[in-house]
Amino acid sequence: MEQAGKPGSGQPEQGKSPSSSLNPQPSQSASPSGQDLQVDDAQVGRPLGPTPSQSRFQVDLVTEGSKEAAAQELQQQVDGVRHRGGSGSEEAKGRFRVNFVDPASPGGSSPENAGVDGGSGGVSFQNGDTVLSEGSLHSGGTGHHYHYDTHTNTYYLRTFGHNTIDAVPRIDYYRHTAADLGEKLLRPSLAELHDELDKEPFEDGFANGDEGTPTGDAVTNVADSKGVVKFGWIKGVLVRCMLNIWGVMLFIRLSWIVGQAGIGLTVVVIAMATVVTTITGLSTSAIATNGFVRGGGAYYLISRSLGPEFGGAIGLIFAFANAVAMAMYVVGFAETVVELLKENGALMVDEFNDIRIIGAITVVLLLGISVAGMEWEAKAQIVLLIILLLAIGDFFIGTVIPSEDKKPKGFFGYKAEIFSENFGPDFRGETFFSVFSIFFPAATGILAGANISGDLADPQHAIPRGTLLAILVTTVVYMGVAVSVGSCVVRDASGDVNSTLSATMTNCTTAACNLNYDFSSCGQDCKYGLIEDFQVMSMVSGFAPLITAGIFSATLSSALASLVSAPKVFQALCKDNIYPGLQMFAKGYGKNNEPLRGYLLTFIIALGFILIAELNLIAPIISNFFLASYALINFSVFHASLAKSPGWRPAFRYYNMWVSLVGALLCCGVMFVINWWAALLTYVIVIGLYIYVTYKKPDVNWGSSTQALTYLNALQHTIRLSGVEDHVKNFRPQCLVLIGAPNSRPALLHLVHAFTKNVGLMICGHVHMGPRRQAMKELLTDQARYQRWLIKNKTKAFYSPVHAEDLRDGAQYLMQAAGLGRMRPNTLVVGFKKNWSQCDMREVETYINLFHDAFDFQYGVVVIRLKEGLDISHLQGQEELLSSQEKSPGTKDVVVNVDYSKKAEAEASGPFASDSSPMMRKDEEDDGKTPTQPLLKKDSKGQGISLDTADQRLLDASLQFQKKQGKSTIDVWWLFDDGGLTLLIPYLITTKKKWRDCKIRVFIGGKINRIDHDRRAMATLLSKFRIDFSDIMVLGDINTKPKKENVAAFEEMIEPFRLREDEKEQEVADKMKEEEPWRITDNELELYKTKTHRQIRLNELLKEHSSTANVIVMSLPVARKGAVSSALYMAWIEALSKDLPPILLVRGNHQSVLTFYS
Repeated sequence: MEQAGKPGSGQPEQGKSPSSSLNPQPSQSASPSGQDLQVDDAQVGRPLGPTPSQSRFQVDLVTEGSKEAAAQELQQQVDGVRHRGGSGSEEAKGRFRVNFVDPASPGGSSPENAGVDGGSGGVSFQNGDTVLSEGSLHSGGTGHHYHYDTHTNTYYLRTFGHNTIDAVPRIDYYRHTAADLGEKLLRPSLAELHDELDKEPFEDGFANGDEGTPTGDAVTNVADSKGVVKFGWIKGVLVRCMLNIWGVMLFIRLSWIVGQAGIGLTVVVIAMATVVTTITGLSTSAIATNGFVRGGGAYYLISRSLGPEFGGAIGLIFAFANAVAMAMYVVGFAETVVELLKENGALMVDEFNDIRIIGAITVVLLLGISVAGMEWEAKAQIVLLIILLLAIGDFFIGTVIPSEDKKPKGFFGYKAEIFSENFGPDFRGETFFSVFSIFFPAATGILAGANISGDLADPQHAIPRGTLLAILVTTVVYMGVAVSVGSCVVRDASGDVNSTLSATMTNCTTAACNLNYDFSSCGQDCKYGLIEDFQVMSMVSGFAPLITAGIFSATLSSALASLVSAPKVFQALCKDNIYPGLQMFAKGYGKNNEPLRGYLLTFIIALGFILIAELNLIAPIISNFFLASYALINFSVFHASLAKSPGWRPAFRYYNMWVSLVGALLCCGVMFVINWWAALLTYVIVIGLYIYVTYKKPDVNWGSSTQALTYLNALQHTIRLSGVEDHVKNFRPQCLVLIGAPNSRPALLHLVHAFTKNVGLMICGHVHMGPRRQAMKELLTDQARYQRWLIKNKTKAFYSPVHAEDLRDGAQYLMQAAGLGRMRPNTLVVGFKKNWSQCDMREVETYINLFHDAFDFQYGVVVIRLKEGLDISHLQGQEELLSSQEKSPGTKDVVVNVDYSKKAEAEASGPFASDSSPMMRKDEEDDGKTPTQPLLKKDSKGQGISLDTADQRLLDASLQFQKKQGKSTIDVWWLFDDGGLTLLIPYLITTKKKWRDCKIRVFIGGKINRIDHDRRAMATLLSKFRIDFSDIMVLGDINTKPKKENVAAFEEMIEPFRLREDEKEQEVADKMKEEEPWRITDNELELYKTKTHRQIRLNELLKEHSSTANVIVMSLPVARKGAVSSALYMAWIEALSKDLPPILLVRGNHQSVLTFYS
């Protein structure tokens, strides 16, 4: 009801803070428990939603009166008297009054101004503290100031849902923001119902992501809706469809079809065409009743069902087809007029040019009727329908009027002999399908009503009823005319009154002979009869000029319907901005939003084709365009039903998905029957437009069945995949990348993407830390924002944020819960913590524990290090920098602001780097979703800070994996067998286009006296794995002692982190180790001295052999959990990987990921 979800903005009362308050006011304490609600129906103009600075609700403590006071107030409410004050009241405990305040009402800031309105509409009791006028119960109600008391003493008088902030269901909550059928109201958001009362729960936005105020177009639509002309199902759909279906074919070709195919096959031809149109009508009805239908007809139905790609393709050709069809109908009219002029010797120039002149004049007159407005056009249609019905009636009346003058021309009235003779076919140069192709265009036109869906009062009701009834009526008339003319007129007649049967003729067996006429003298060259005379219906009719008027009516009504349909469909297409260059035609004029520009364009197209006058070539293409639309409408119903979307709930139940599929196939088949080359041309045009729209990627989301089916397929395949056991041949690295914000570490993202794109899963994990309330808001906004960013940057990955107390907890959540079924990560990827020696060592402890946790969860681990670093989040506006660097890699004069603030470092949400510093939000602006301020900005003086050399190198390094890698090497140091992940990753990298020229070099450890043997063994293994390599190097000197200066540098690096327990008392040393477990003990250092020297030596070998490699992939050393301190393990990784090209330290989970078995 109205008060339950009123979106009016609440203003604070005098002396009251804007936020919700629990402080009782003196005036409130004195008031009784029940408060009245004043509804002023005369007031209008309340805002449609709150502004960010306003609250829609105020919650205050109220007093709890005695039962006597409640009863006394109830009696006074019935008498229409406001009761103030309440003796015997005591302070309530835990009771709240919810004030709905609307500043638009006078005095609305004070609850004391509320009274009882006993005006028009009567008074009805809604609850114990509400008196509500009848007029405010509807969606357009204009009540402004409400008080709801949750006091339970008057529960027996309350209507459920009107004594709380929580809203009862109503239609206005489900409207689109720009709906023109009523206002959109905002239901209370979950935050308003759920958040703590001492906070402002709705300070940032509105429920469900909807805007608080409608767009300007919506306001205009509501304001102008009083003068809009809307049609019912008869005037808007039935009349239009019948006029469009009944065409010239009815009067000048149907008799010829009966002569060729016979009555029986003519009925079959009509039935086949009716089957196609009926199935399409059922499909149209299903789509039209599956939600509110706006203007655009076939385009709107298809685009909202199958998406903008098919909708955009069909919308363009459908509008064009209607424009050219108008030219065809006008030419048909002009030809009939010219025939009359020719008979009376009144030609103006010659037949050909007279058709052009009359056609041009006719188009101008029709344009004038259309531009005058839909009401005038509808009146013209009614007049034309009356003429058409009179013409049809004139024909049927003529069939029962005997006439001796008409017998020589083949008309004898209803005769069994003629019916029997004409029942079978007598094809003369035609076939069944050629006759069908000639008739079928006469059955089209069923979308004439749907095409003006925006001008219908109730499209959901009008389109099914009007369309299906029009198909039924026109089919019955077509069959009735076919049977009647076939029963009355013979196939051949000479027109000679002397063709009566002579006594000497004994071998005449035709129906005419039985009726005493012999037309055998003219053979098949007779000028009259069903086959030769196209004016049979005029001859049969009671009043021939009325048939001519019917021909005029049929052609002009079809032309007028096409002239109206084409601009309406084209306007809807342009409004959706599918083709940006056509945006100018979206503008409408007047209260009916008439597409005057579209009318003018349609007029120009039609006039052009009339002047060209080569319509025999165009006609089959136009018929195929209409059939393509029918096919896609049928396919839309099948597709939507197949997708099983919960949103597919048509009110029209008489459809079947398989019948719709058959209808779509029939339409495609009929296209080839009519004209095979026109069908192929139609397919090419539709596919071309589809590819164009797909390439352009219009920024629309209509909830199409394509989306629903994509989801359903993904769901079904994921469930099917979950029932399949993993196999080593199908292993894929599925990476959980702890990257923070995806745009903060582009090098990490691009390198992982190089071996997961189109191969495996990639999840960008982002751990949000800090206050829960703030983190929850960030999670919701970042989820949509960064997923769009990944898609926009063509990165095939998922963004998965979580909130946790620290990074380790968040990483554990992700490792346990990320993914779905078999689509779950199996490899943890992190960036190297470059600043580990300067940061808080508790962060290093957490960082190293990520590795231990990953191994516990049976994950592989990949650590990626670039000597320049990975994190560019401190560079505000880094996306502009990246784009500018891509365009001009040599540029050095980029100006940015650099933020090295403490806050940015403190709010780390990735592997200990400043991920939470302000990120570039340009992608949101491009998407048009949530506009925010760009962060590439200047300081208050307008001066930027020049990028220093280190940051410039960082930016260059961040882009290096986006460029094509030259003919260099990927060096694989496969020192320890981890199941093959160390070898698989570089192989996958080389399969990508940018890395295709890189060769793999493999380095292994071995003994000096067995180098050749080890090389051959590795070559054999690699060949069995079918992995190409350029060289294999066996390192026999790994265990050689490293250089003394390198050992000294290592000892100097770890010096600040040593415990030095020998220099301290045992108790002090133990306590220090307990408080700082990352400390390196002397015993530990001595125990792992050999392993330490190995890491230093390996770094020396790496610099010697792989300093020029593009990427190094190396086995990650493993530290035993609980035995090796975090500082020592971190020092090993530092010593191993420092001063090298980009390096990936890889350790699989020691399960085989490579196999040489087939």
